[in-house]
Amino acid sequence: MTTDQQTQRPQAAQLDAADPLATQREAFYTPDAGQLTSYLDGNSLGRPLKATAANLQNFVHDAWGSRLIRGWDEQWMDEPTRVGDRIGEVTLGAAAGQVTVGDSTSVMLYKLIRAAVDAQPGRDEIIIDRDNFPTDRFIIEGIAAERGATIKWIAPNPASGVRPADLDGILGERTAVVVLSHVAYRSGFLADAPGITNAVHRAGALMLWDLCHSVGSVPMELDAWGVDLAVGCTYKYLNGGPGSPAFAYVNAARQNRLQQPIWGWMGADNPFGMTEAYRPAEGIRRFITGTPPVLAMQPIKDMVELIASVGMDAVREKSINLTEYAIRLADELLVPMGAAIVSPRNAAERGSHITVDHPMFRDVTAKLWERGVIPDFRPPHGLRIGLSPLSTSYAEVELGVTAIRDALAELQ
Repeated sequence: MTTDQQTQRPQAAQLDAADPLATQREAFYTPDAGQLTSYLDGNSLGRPLKATAANLQNFVHDAWGSRLIRGWDEQWMDEPTRVGDRIGEVTLGAAAGQVTVGDSTSVMLYKLIRAAVDAQPGRDEIIIDRDNFPTDRFIIEGIAAERGATIKWIAPNPASGVRPADLDGILGERTAVVVLSHVAYRSGFLADAPGITNAVHRAGALMLWDLCHSVGSVPMELDAWGVDLAVGCTYKYLNGGPGSPAFAYVNAARQNRLQQPIWGWMGADNPFGMTEAYRPAEGIRRFITGTPPVLAMQPIKDMVELIASVGMDAVREKSINLTEYAIRLADELLVPMGAAIVSPRNAAERGSHITVDHPMFRDVTAKLWERGVIPDFRPPHGLRIGLSPLSTSYAEVELGVTAIRDALAELQ
């Protein structure tokens, strides 16, 4: 890197000093010095909050240890919808009564996609893109096999993602549901959710958005956009921890029209009636199946409140600034070594991670992990730099991208 390039690019220390969210990093647990020097994978697993350790201990001692089974009557029966309402309010632009927490992302996707297909007789086509996350594609392949449905595949430009025009000629009177990721897991492309949703509705179909890589990093207005269905995980930017439960959004106008396929007692209208036949509850509760993971919801609550305290607009501004900085570093340090940035240059079309491709990045990632620098690798050649706005510093980004350059130089 030349002196001129160094002059053109702001220094990390200056950016951190001017960052209005810099103090928020103190809320997160960080390993001791020497164990980790740069964490660039917050888009896969967020750091734990310090408050969560104390809050979990209190939960064990009080809500669980002291109240025991009484906790179900006192608060836990409503925990999936109470936590869901708060996620909806703070991060999704969703009014109360439309979000519930529980199950894994895969199970939530299955329940909502299957319900969308079954609710529309005569519509037997499911649309998804070939670059979507494997779980989404696999779930749809399974549902298509079960229901005799046809999959219509979109093949977008991997670096630019699915745009409204990509649906031209694919949407039709047989389309039941369209399933797309709001932020693409590989490139970080941010889709035009309102534009695509409108196009799907004009065809008479339902729209399901996978929010796993956008919730907690990109502001959303699901109600205003008219979104029908959405599913998101909570262990990335909502910092719920490994395996924390997913959430489902079902627009209030669609709830009583849809019948989810996995019937369980917690989704029945009278769970403790021990009735002979299943009768679904009214509203969002009908999308619950089994006993909700109450303990696993507690860390999510901590992160949602932290996000609420700063606001999603501030989170998004920091996210854009971090990814812009990462792109400048990659242009200066990695592109001259044969790497290629495959994420959108336009911040309005980019989530909170960028991907850089190089044939040697699998080996580079393994070397970096040994040194406490943690990016993420996605085949065939993609190294993802995931930047969680409230826990990532500019210095951490600079250190990490510099380490990527050094490891690549050693291997070339």
